[in-house]
Amino acid sequence: PEVINGRTHKATVVDLSPWVEYEFRVVASNSVGIGEPSRPSALLRTKAAVPVVAPTNISGGGGSRSELVITWEPVSEELQNGEGFGYIIMFRPLGSTTWTKAVVASVESSKYVYRNESITPLSPFEVKVGVYNNEGEGTLSSISIVYSGEDEPQMAPAGASAQSVSAAAVEVSWQPIPWNRHTGRVLGYEVRGW
Repeated sequence: PEVINGRTHKATVVDLSPWVEYEFRVVASNSVGIGEPSRPSALLRTKAAVPVVAPTNISGGGGSRSELVITWEPVSEELQNGEGFGYIIMFRPLGSTTWTKAVVASVESSKYVYRNESITPLSPFEVKVGVYNNEGEGTLSSISIVYSGEDEPQMAPAGASAQSVSAAAVEVSWQPIPWNRHTGRVLGYEVRGW
C-alpha cells in the first residue's frame, strides 16, 4: 500500500470488494525499517452493491421433448456483492424479438428447465443469464445458442435389405436417417428379425 505521511492519522482504503468483511492493521515505518503491526481492527463489512460479474459457460440442451434446459457456471460468493443474490434467465426462439424472463432465487443454482408443449424439438434459442441481489439487477452474459430437447426419430430407415452370408448369419443393411430438426441425432439403430 501507499506510504502515508507520518503526521497523518487517517486514511481511506479504496478498491475493496463490496459486501466483504475486512480487518485492518497499521504499520509504522522510518528510514531504519518497518515496525510491528498494530492489533487488527474489528471486522468491518463494506456496503453492498449491484453485482457486476455475469455467469459464464452458458450452455444447455438435452432434456425431454418440450423442454429447454439452460445451464451456467455459478458466480462465486465473493462476487455476489450483497444479500438476496439470484439469477435472471432470458431466452427467445432464434429470430424472435420477444424475450421470456425467469428468475432463479437460489445462489447455488446452475440450471433452469423451461417446459412448454409448444416447443418444437431441437429448436435453437438465444439465451443469456444475468445476476441480481437486493441492490438491483446486474450484468447479463453474452448471448449463447441452446437447442431444445429432442423427440424420438419420426422416420424409419429406408432401403432395408438382407443377404445371407452363411448358414447362421445374415447381413442387414439400410440407408441412414439424415440429421434434421425432425429426426434429431440418431445415436443408434435396432435390428429386429423374426
